[in-house]
Amino acid sequence: MQFVNFSLQLYDIEENDDFGTKLSFAVPKDLAAGFINNKKEEYSFQFERSFDQNVKQDEVFEYVAKDVIDSVLSGYNGTIFAYGQTGSGKTFTITGGAERYIDRGIIPRTLSYIFEENSKCPDYVSTTHISYLEIYNDSGYDLLDPKHEATKLEDLPKVSLMEDNDGNMHLKNLSLHPASSEEEALNLLFLGDTNRMIAETPMNQASTRSHCIFTIHVSRREAGSATMKRAKLHLVDLAGSERIGKTGVGGNLLTEAKYINLSLHYLEQESISTCRFAQRVARIKNDAFLNEELDPKVMIARLKGEIQELKNQLSLTSEDQRTDVLSAEDLERREHLLY
Repeated sequence: MQFVNFSLQLYDIEENDDFGTKLSFAVPKDLAAGFINNKKEEYSFQFERSFDQNVKQDEVFEYVAKDVIDSVLSGYNGTIFAYGQTGSGKTFTITGGAERYIDRGIIPRTLSYIFEENSKCPDYVSTTHISYLEIYNDSGYDLLDPKHEATKLEDLPKVSLMEDNDGNMHLKNLSLHPASSEEEALNLLFLGDTNRMIAETPMNQASTRSHCIFTIHVSRREAGSATMKRAKLHLVDLAGSERIGKTGVGGNLLTEAKYINLSLHYLEQESISTCRFAQRVARIKNDAFLNEELDPKVMIARLKGEIQELKNQLSLTSEDQRTDVLSAEDLERREHLLY
């Protein structure tokens, strides 16, 4: 059990092997003169795991991301996202720090892990593709514009969100880039991060004012097999969840805050609301489906081979029929049928 004083708030992390982690907060009342404050002081939440500020990036990756990546490599779609107040470390957790190699975040560690796992399976044919989307003021932008690096966000191709008749969502005009190595994938990540728009707010001068979705598209099949497994891993860095009234901004930044809060629905900042949101998300149950299909290229090659084999057999049969000599009885029967 550990007690830490953090921004005038006390929190307690209690580990339990059977029930996971219990996180408790103590929020002192605001005892302003002349007012009675009946606000709740004690809050507690139950999670599978909680980390304190001393946790290392490799620990977070090992516990949060590794099992999800393994599922993606097996053909199941997965999502990992960071939610919370501006300045709480979302981008550092997802992308990482640039100064030290040990500070790499979930995205670069995931790319390294995927290509490492692919190298362990030489009998498999594997492909990896990358897309990088930014959502700013309710509009989508392609961060991996193949033409050039943008000088401003509006220079990037705009991405539209479309819904089909079955309720499935599709991204129109979002480019997909092949990555045959970890280095190529990291270069795409660097290009996308370069194109990300960073804005200043009174709360944090390096605050990200948009949602960013880095998606890794993976396909794998065993050599000689026509069955292919495809899956997508979405790694999401959400915008800060601070309430408009506490940002102290106006003009364009006020508009940004409105759109951010609109897309985050009813979610609020401060530690308590973040924990409430995390508990709600933890209760969501999804039906996982294996994304398995027949590789059309392999199937076409296989069918062409079968067609050629049938042609060869038919040719042999035809030649046999042409070279056979009819007996006298067969000739008599033929004459009878003709006349």
